[in-house]
Parts: sequence; structure tokens; C-alpha cells
Amino acid sequence: MSQSPVTTQWIDIASHDGLSFKGYLALPPAGKGPGIVLIQEIFGVNRHIRSVAEQYALDGYVVLAPDVFWRQEPGVELAYEGNDMDKAFRLVNEIDFTVAVKDLASTTQALRQRPECQGEVASLGYCMGGILAYLAGIESGVDKAVCFYPGGIAKHLDKSDALKVPAQFHFAGNDGHITDEHIGQVRDTFAQRDDVEIHVYDGADHGFNCWARSAYHRHAAALSHGQALTFLENA
Repeated sequence: MSQSPVTTQWIDIASHDGLSFKGYLALPPAGKGPGIVLIQEIFGVNRHIRSVAEQYALDGYVVLAPDVFWRQEPGVELAYEGNDMDKAFRLVNEIDFTVAVKDLASTTQALRQRPECQGEVASLGYCMGGILAYLAGIESGVDKAVCFYPGGIAKHLDKSDALKVPAQFHFAGNDGHITDEHIGQVRDTFAQRDDVEIHVYDGADHGFNCWARSAYHRHAAALSHGQALTFLENA
């Protein structure tokens, strides 16, 4: 089996309060490129998130996926059912989003300081990471934000005026967590913003990008990946 042209490693990221945490760094074959802060779901920087980092690295990006749960349990890596699912919900219920956004600012700064990172830095996240990608667009110093099925987005639309960077939202058309009403609220909130895109994938469910979940939807995953790349290059 041939070796991947993407090189990966775990690196240390200095936090705002004098501590450090880990992030999964994936470098593109060319060795340099614009940056992506890739933000995990509630399941940690698991195999799926690492593969997404490598996917975007193959697309030419320098990708850094921080361990968002490090203050609660460093290195947590969960599956999508049973006790792992219970633990994932416990962790997300305990997390302090205000502190997490500061950790994302530290991640963004660490990525910008790397010589391989040249050009803009975007936040890109899934589920919990989708919300955090949106909040990073407001508070963490990224240049644009890509938010996949951001659960609870309706609770954060009161911050929309503070979003000064281009943003892109990806929603599943058949999502039990994010309803049509929630998607409508996002549309209404950003109706006057020509730098905010909203994409809805009919027939797809929450988590459609994850090949390790029963909700995986190849068509939506492929289309949304293409839309994200187009946005990252053009926005």
C-alpha cells in the first residue's frame, strides 16, 4: 500500500491561560497552503475527523483540528452509539462555549504562525463544531466560517450582527435536531447578507458527512464538500 502524500502529526497549542492542548495537524502534499481550523463533533478528534482533516489537506489546505474537550478529558475519541453516545452528550453539556471559543482563537493563532500556513484561515466544523465554527467567525479571528449542521444555531442568532466575515451553512433536509423552522430563522437572519450562503440537502439527515454513521449520505457529503471548497476559494 502506498503512503499518503498528506503528512500528519499531533502538535501542542498554547492556550490563553498558560496551559497547552493538542491539535491534529494535516499538511498538504505541496507543503503549504491556506489554513482551516477543523472543529470536531461531540465525539472528539476521532478517526472520522482526522480523515476529514486529511481530505482537506489533499485539497491543498493546512488543517489543524484542536481537541475541543481537552479541559474535560484530553484525547477523548468516541463512536456513535451506546455508552460512547451517552458520554458525548455529557461532554457537550458540560463544555463552556465561551472558553472553547478562546481555545479556537489560540488554535487560529497557532495555525497562522506556522510557516506552512499561507493565506487566509477559515473555521470549518460539524454539529457542535458547526456552532463553534460560527462563533469562531465572530470571536476567534478567522477569515470565514463553514458550518455543517450546526445544532442549536437558533440560540446563537442574536450574535449575528457581530459576524463580520463570510459564512456558509450546510443543513440536512431531514434533520430531527435542526428543523425547517430553525433553517428558516437562519435564512431570515442573514437575508440581507450576500456573503452568507445557506445550502440544504434534501433527504439527508443530521451527520450526513460522516461515513462511520448510518446517517451518511454520499450525495450530500460530495455536494457539500464541493460547495465548501468553492466558498473557501471565492468568498
